[in-house]
Amino acid sequence: MAKRENNSISIKDLMNSFIKENKLEKGFQKIHIEEAWKKLMGSGVSSYTSEVKLQNGTLIVRLNSSVLREELSYGKEKIVKMINEEMGEVVVRKIMLV
Repeated sequence: MAKRENNSISIKDLMNSFIKENKLEKGFQKIHIEEAWKKLMGSGVSSYTSEVKLQNGTLIVRLNSSVLREELSYGKEKIVKMINEEMGEVVVRKIMLV
């Protein structure tokens, strides 16, 4: 019986190369940033969030509560660090809470 060669590639690596070849990184980052915000901030903060948008390295978060906006403004650096860790790369350099 002949031995088969094992030239396998993981689905993750295949998808990453497809995304890079077709220059889809920014679109996927925008989708993943919204998911990361919901995951890291939890359902309480997410319920007061009306929009999460990534624009030129700035994460713009529109909140419905001025009290929550004030509370989150104290931890902006920590939020940026947590989101970048979740994304696996430095995507967010600054955060704007509006």
